[in-house]
Amino acid sequence: MNTESDTIQIQPGSRQPLDQTNPILSGSIYRNFFSLVIPSLVGLVAFSSASIVDGIFIGNHVGTSALAAINLIIPFLNFIFGIAFMLSIGGSVSAGKYIGENNIPGASSIFSKVMIIGIALAATVTTLSLIFEDEIFNALGSTESLKPLMSDYFRISIGFLVIDLMTIGLYYFARIDGKANLAAAALLVLSISNMILDYVFIVQFQWGLTGAALATGLAQTIACTILFIYFLTPYKKIKFSFFQKNWLEVFRSCYNGLSEFINEVSISIVAFILNWILITEYGENGVAAITIINYLLMMGVMIIISVSEAGQIFISQNFGARNFKRIKQYLLLSLFSCLCISVFCISLLLGYTQFMINLFLGENSDRAAQLATSYVTVLWPIFLFNGFTIMISAYFTGMHKARESSVIALLRSLILPCGFLAVFYYWIESMLFLWALPIAEGITFVTAVILLFKNQPKPDLVPVNSKD
Repeated sequence: MNTESDTIQIQPGSRQPLDQTNPILSGSIYRNFFSLVIPSLVGLVAFSSASIVDGIFIGNHVGTSALAAINLIIPFLNFIFGIAFMLSIGGSVSAGKYIGENNIPGASSIFSKVMIIGIALAATVTTLSLIFEDEIFNALGSTESLKPLMSDYFRISIGFLVIDLMTIGLYYFARIDGKANLAAAALLVLSISNMILDYVFIVQFQWGLTGAALATGLAQTIACTILFIYFLTPYKKIKFSFFQKNWLEVFRSCYNGLSEFINEVSISIVAFILNWILITEYGENGVAAITIINYLLMMGVMIIISVSEAGQIFISQNFGARNFKRIKQYLLLSLFSCLCISVFCISLLLGYTQFMINLFLGENSDRAAQLATSYVTVLWPIFLFNGFTIMISAYFTGMHKARESSVIALLRSLILPCGFLAVFYYWIESMLFLWALPIAEGITFVTAVILLFKNQPKPDLVPVNSKD
């Protein structure tokens, strides 16, 4: 049957045919992969490098106690960022589906609601955090000696929270709007600015943790300004408007981004437990050492996440267009890429352990360096599994399968790590209890693969207009 209805698909609720000129819906899979992954990689590595550069400058010019102070604050900040990622990623995936259906007003509406809620959330948290600072520090397990250091960093960081959450939202929606290169460029400018300002504030002015927080905040402001200006230009497709209806749509999109919230919050909980154990067993050096390992793991994980988040753009738009065969081809290519990244990260972590640890430490930090080296020997197997698990979870998010994605996130980031840490710490002496984390990652990987095979799109659902 060769009729116009077979070649042009009309999405219910949309008055326009699908945009067949959209390269994500009809272009080469390989070209799509690299055009999406490379900007995502540049952007996320640049974004994560801000905290890594902070760690290098702080460890070398302020000290191990300052590293420990930052690590105690991270669980609280991760909780807030988890909400921001849930809003932004869930909202951008919904916007991607609308774009796949050629429903630009729908994409603009979800963008506007996410930004409004994000700004309101940041303003509320900032106010409450400054009022209840001491109570927050006590809840995070701070010692009295670390509180002044934590306060130096916390007060400045929380003051830039509105900018931070705006940057996250604008970044994800700029990417879904077809401006992945611009989004990556903004974060690259952030990274370079942060590095320069860290040197000026920490090394030259000797402002310590206050300087580190101020450098990051100002760099975030520059990136936010770049992205904000784009959404003021006539080149954008999705538009912001204060006047919105159907706010329940945001909660539905948040449900689809629930796995991102679970990941961030669970990481905070696991970090809190680890900090408590390590400060009890090894003191400030133990916390400083695990902070260094977190930075090293972050380097590899950001590369993997760049692949998975690029996949969410491709998958969400092709899901809206019902191009399931293209989605499967892209997923296979992404999983192969995760394998290559895992091999690279393991080789780097094991082959250059001491060099990478020494980047974060100055003189008189031998104990922290020794502990960090021991942590690496236990934790490196995480990279055997986490790339595949993260990619499969992102696939489910892009396919609007929030339940499956959330199950993977809960197992990987909360239930299994916390459960195994509690059991292993009780039964195993020395730091070998940290094997709890690689084992949790391995079991989650097996679960994710099972869920993936059980939730493959049916071949008979592939639309006749699919171009593969």
